[in-house]
Amino acid sequence: MDETPADTAPPPGPSLAGWPALRRLLLTLAILCVVVGCGWAGFTVAERQGIATLRQESNHRLDLFSSAVEGVINRLEHVPATIQLNQDVLQLLRHPRNTGQRRVTSDYLRRLNAHLGSMSVFVLDDRGIVLASSNVDVPDDSRVGEDLSFRPYFLEALSGRVGRHFAIGVHGNEPGYFVSHPIRDGARVVGVATIKIGLHAIDKTWEMLSSQAVLADTNQVVIMSSQPEWRYTSLADLTLDRRVDLQLSRLYNNRRIDRFPLVVQLSVDEDSQVIEGVLPVGQPHHHRARNPEMLVLGRSLDGMDWRLMTFTDLRPTRRQAAVYGFMSAVAAAFVVLLALYLAQHRRILRQRHQAKRMLEEVNAALEQKVASRTQDLTDANDRLRKEVVERERAELTLRNAQGELVHTAKMAILGQLATGITHELTQPLGAIRTLSGNASEFLKRGDLNSLSGNLGIIARMADQMGNIIQPLKGFARKSLPVAVTTDIAHAVGNALFLYGPRMRKEEVDVDNRCVAGQLTAFCDPNRLEQVLINLVGNAIDAMGGGPPRTLTLQASALPDGVPPPHLPAAACPTGWVRVDVLDTGTGFAGGTADHLFEPFFTTKANGQGLGLGLVISRDIVREFHGEIEAADRPEGGARFTLYLPTGPVDPDHAA
Repeated sequence: MDETPADTAPPPGPSLAGWPALRRLLLTLAILCVVVGCGWAGFTVAERQGIATLRQESNHRLDLFSSAVEGVINRLEHVPATIQLNQDVLQLLRHPRNTGQRRVTSDYLRRLNAHLGSMSVFVLDDRGIVLASSNVDVPDDSRVGEDLSFRPYFLEALSGRVGRHFAIGVHGNEPGYFVSHPIRDGARVVGVATIKIGLHAIDKTWEMLSSQAVLADTNQVVIMSSQPEWRYTSLADLTLDRRVDLQLSRLYNNRRIDRFPLVVQLSVDEDSQVIEGVLPVGQPHHHRARNPEMLVLGRSLDGMDWRLMTFTDLRPTRRQAAVYGFMSAVAAAFVVLLALYLAQHRRILRQRHQAKRMLEEVNAALEQKVASRTQDLTDANDRLRKEVVERERAELTLRNAQGELVHTAKMAILGQLATGITHELTQPLGAIRTLSGNASEFLKRGDLNSLSGNLGIIARMADQMGNIIQPLKGFARKSLPVAVTTDIAHAVGNALFLYGPRMRKEEVDVDNRCVAGQLTAFCDPNRLEQVLINLVGNAIDAMGGGPPRTLTLQASALPDGVPPPHLPAAACPTGWVRVDVLDTGTGFAGGTADHLFEPFFTTKANGQGLGLGLVISRDIVREFHGEIEAADRPEGGARFTLYLPTGPVDPDHAA
């Protein structure tokens, strides 16, 4: 019987099961179109209304600001026409070399300038030379004798017209608006009267515009702006001929005129002189940033060659329009969703019932899994407790072993010192034996005075032997380390005392610079003595080759706030102390210094050391949160340095 293989079966036909999903997709798209359409319509209407309102408010502020600027300028621009009425001015132009007449005219101009409140008033002859000035007494801005024939306002007045120009002073470097008027003697122009009007009052009125604004002259150069970085920039690209003209006229006093940072394309109504445009988003400028879209409005000031323009950010208006659009979209979405809610209420209830049943099943499975995981966690906690107990036992065993090792090292050192100590005790014992025999004879003879002297000597000998034995008793005592305030000089003295016989025998000179009661460390005194004894013994061994044999011990306090190497300063608030053990031996050959603190490393001959002394010493010092270092001395020999805290150490900052 033939069968058709599964992989060669014909493809199934179109299924009707996909139609409900397609209907849902189409319904969703229709709802989105309605919501987006309502939102876009609301945004568009609100944007148009907002821009219209913004344009109206900006035009009103422009009118007010234009009136203020025109008032500042127009108040004084008629003054040059009246100067020629003064006979002193005409007399000066007729006799320009008359020094007295020049002084009289300058005094008149000075009084006139003070009365008007302008920046300066001056008179030029027909060659452009300043003959009299209101600022004649100002050293840097007198203008008298200055040649201003290159100024456009002079050329226009000389030709019989009224000159009006913005310019920056040549010497004072102060910007101002210059108004010039021809001075006629009969029908001939014999001079020019000029007034410089200050613009400081305009700088104080930018706030009334509530937006960024500029004033541009006839050269389309920004001469004033609410943004200081926009000043003296050109709204349009200047041609080469125009740049040459500006250089010759020095209107901007040789300032470099850069391109205005925003690319402005405006439309100007020639009848109303209204300037309007929209600055698009993302126009490049010299900082290569992105600019917000702006509404640009402007005015041409009456009777002047200036244009006033404001740049108003449209982002707040668009944000407000976006809010209206969003509210429109939300309202449309609410209506649609309300209809969908009523249509799907039954389906939601059915799905809720089904979800509840599934949740109960999931909860049951979860409870079973939690119970299993809880048991695993309990077992893990039990194992962890056992490991903690084992670790504590191991740590206790390690501490006991370390204590035994420290005590063994003490006994080894005492064994090495036994011969010298025995010699130190032999002499007092022999003297005591001889003196006691003499005391018996003196007693038999009844010589009590001699008997008393011998007994006194015996008592001193006993005290001397006690002084020898007492450090050994304290050093050999087996006890737990307890950190207390320890006099460093006392610990150094005990260490040197134990090695006294050996050092005298081997002719080792001792330079002990530690002064009793001067410096203290916070550590166990017995353990500190052991470290010093180990270091002193190593130093004596290193100097066995021959003279000079000099052992130096010194202690010093580190400056406040200066931590020891590899230790934080905050670990010990009271500070740190440094103890140096210096010898004149052979030092550390090769890489010996890098292995000094490794267990069982020693430079001594076989049978003279196990290589554990420095390891134990480092562990003892670190137990008190200190540090030990070794290095070669430049003058020869070795240096061991201990860094110890002078007070309790903060565990949170300890290394």
